[in-house]
Amino acid sequence: MTSKKSLNDAIARLHATRQAKAAERLKEQPGLFDSNTDTPLSAEELTAASALTVNTSLAAVDVGTDVKRERSKLLPVRHVERDFFLCDMFDYAMKDDGVSMEAPIFTLSTKPDLNVWHWKSKDGNKSLTVTPSVKGRATQHDKDVLIFIVSQMTEAINCGRQDAKNKVVRFVVYDFLTTTNKTTSGNEYYRLSESFERLRGTSITTDIRTGGTRVREGFGLIDKWKIIEKSPDNERMIAVEVTMSDWLFNAVQAQEVLTIHRNYFRLRKPLERRLYELARKHCGKQASWSIGLELLREKCGAHSHIRSFRSQAIGIASSDVLPEYRMIYNRENDQVTFYIRDPKKLSAAIASGKSKLPGVG
Repeated sequence: MTSKKSLNDAIARLHATRQAKAAERLKEQPGLFDSNTDTPLSAEELTAASALTVNTSLAAVDVGTDVKRERSKLLPVRHVERDFFLCDMFDYAMKDDGVSMEAPIFTLSTKPDLNVWHWKSKDGNKSLTVTPSVKGRATQHDKDVLIFIVSQMTEAINCGRQDAKNKVVRFVVYDFLTTTNKTTSGNEYYRLSESFERLRGTSITTDIRTGGTRVREGFGLIDKWKIIEKSPDNERMIAVEVTMSDWLFNAVQAQEVLTIHRNYFRLRKPLERRLYELARKHCGKQASWSIGLELLREKCGAHSHIRSFRSQAIGIASSDVLPEYRMIYNRENDQVTFYIRDPKKLSAAIASGKSKLPGVG
């Protein structure tokens, strides 16, 4: 119990350090998310943080205890001897699960969506039914919670951490907000609690396999959530605990995930985020991907009429805001083409004949 309390104290101090550093960096570098890297703490700070954790834990033991022996006993407490996964990674790539990138699970609406959504792949091999709670279906912005958890857990698995085998995940709310490019105002903390409720209340029935396992019964996007720590001054959440659904957990453990660009969190509109997901999912290692507008509307899960959707798609193509990909609308065949921004890879693909863009070739 003493070791656990010491660890929590160390994490709290580390969090305070990260918060101060982040505030300094945001003043000096407003365009922080334009960078391809995100290293919240320097090597020296990480070393100091590790020393803090050890020293705090050692303060609870007898002075005459051998220091080296205590260190070897306390280290496993951080990553092995707990029944939850702690989101405490500092430098990692953002990941999204492949299934929710393909199927339109999340609503694009910014108002409560109370409609039951049925989806079936064109080949008929995959189907999905999404049933909202009275608070509405989980939104595209609610998905940020899952992306954060999936990203952290995937990096931990790659690092060989044993706690990454737990469905229960803990994280500091401030870390989530800054990672997903949100403000740290009180409103964002309130919105997060609403996201948790929609994620828990949205029920999925599907025959899509994740991790080789086919889940046939209905289940929520998350099983449950709870507040671990509140601010002493107000009702604001400081740390929370989320229990992942078997479906999502199986996908992460099987590494059925794709890296996404950090500027995904800078996209304002839900449709922009959904279009980027589809481009990332279907382009893969290809230089381009073309799709008819009607089918694209279905894949996005859009409720709008085809005319309205066409207008929105043309507007997004004109704004050219999607990370990694450009988007072109071809009026002649009512088709959209996504192609990679990397000029060298794109030129090589066109030269080899593997990719043909509108107006090229």
